[in-house]
Amino acid sequence: MEASILKSVKNILGLAEDYTAFDEVVIIHINAAFSTLTQLGVGPVDGFEIEDDGAEWTDFVDVPLVQLSPVKSYLYLRVRMLFDPPSTSFHIEAMKDQIKELEWRLTTYRDWLLDPVDPMEV
Repeated sequence: MEASILKSVKNILGLAEDYTAFDEVVIIHINAAFSTLTQLGVGPVDGFEIEDDGAEWTDFVDVPLVQLSPVKSYLYLRVRMLFDPPSTSFHIEAMKDQIKELEWRLTTYRDWLLDPVDPMEV
């Protein structure tokens, strides 16, 4: 998988790596999604932004490995909804539902990390 955040998001959006006409727009949407993740308490406390294709997924620190795949999915869905939304309301609603579920799962896991529950004590 591509290590560059911008390149991997562009790839999922169907944009060629060397096609840079939409890079600024995609970067703005990526940073908006990272801002939302920060507000949800996921990722670095001070937030995270990218400026170009040099930022890699490993730069997005303070996220346990188990959360990285959901973060990638969340980021893609958010960017897709802003950059190239689906044409049918059914598809839009399905993507919105996926976004809501990922937000719930990411914040639930974050809460568990902050106050883990020992299943033997329940």
